[in-house]
Amino acid sequence: MSAAKFSSAQAPPAAPASVRVRAPGKINVSLRVGPLRADGYHGVASVYLAVSLFEEVQATVTESPGITVTVDSDGALQVPVGGIPLGPDNLAARAAQALASFAEKPTGVHLHITKRVPVAGGMGGGSADAAAALVACDALWNTHLSREELAGIAAGLGADVPFSLLGGTAVGLGIGDRLTPAISKTPLHWVLVASDSGLSTPAVYRALDALRTEEQLQAEEPVEVDSAILAAMRSGNARDLAAVMSNDLQAAALRLAPELADLRSAGVRLGALAGMVSGSGPTIAFLAEDSGAATALEAALRAEGHRALAVEGPVSGARLLPAVVG
Repeated sequence: MSAAKFSSAQAPPAAPASVRVRAPGKINVSLRVGPLRADGYHGVASVYLAVSLFEEVQATVTESPGITVTVDSDGALQVPVGGIPLGPDNLAARAAQALASFAEKPTGVHLHITKRVPVAGGMGGGSADAAAALVACDALWNTHLSREELAGIAAGLGADVPFSLLGGTAVGLGIGDRLTPAISKTPLHWVLVASDSGLSTPAVYRALDALRTEEQLQAEEPVEVDSAILAAMRSGNARDLAAVMSNDLQAAALRLAPELADLRSAGVRLGALAGMVSGSGPTIAFLAEDSGAATALEAALRAEGHRALAVEGPVSGARLLPAVVG
């Protein structure tokens, strides 16, 4: 069947009045950090993996101009949302505002965010909200931007936002925003454990710089991804990956939140192949042998009082959800 065509006398399909988009959180399966640069950033070489823990944004056209935001949460990790900004500083609101300049007739929009990814947890939850807002407002405002064009806007919002659009598995260079998709077709199974408090990403980077100064360590430049990580991801062999996954920010996160060391040890004791701080932390990602092992590890960690959730990856990036009928 051929695609529908519209004559000059016909109007294109009307934009929807409300859409829902979900976007995944991520794990940094490998994260290498270069020295502090003159511009205040660190060069990184990261292997990103999008996992099946999704933020959801419902975007609705409003009669009044401007962008408004509300937030709630649901899901097994019981994400607290009290400290999330609801004004123009919210990253999803910033994403919508950035997209508005590309729309012929941008309307007012209300963004309702359902949080499931830990806040300030090293999993890119705010970046997922921004990616979801870009996709949602693109649909509401009929901007018809390509994924590449949306990714260009995303890069101006934060280092992790382009990956939240892309999803899957990718190598991230620069400050993490220069992405190259990587092959990883076999699902990998993880258990995430959320912390009761978040960690500031800038504070973790500052702690890393301080540790390197104290220990007289010289960071590599240019920073590169370990080929063994990519080989393990391609093979889908969890044991091979457990032997090589690493995070240069982990020592800094453990300095700021030393209780995480005991949590990592508990996960391995209960059956994880390996455990690692995700990104800047404090969420811990435990790698499991397979789906059954992840389910058993989730139950064991919950029995010891931890907020644990079994997930898998890779999964797709930000996507429109079907309209709710009825």
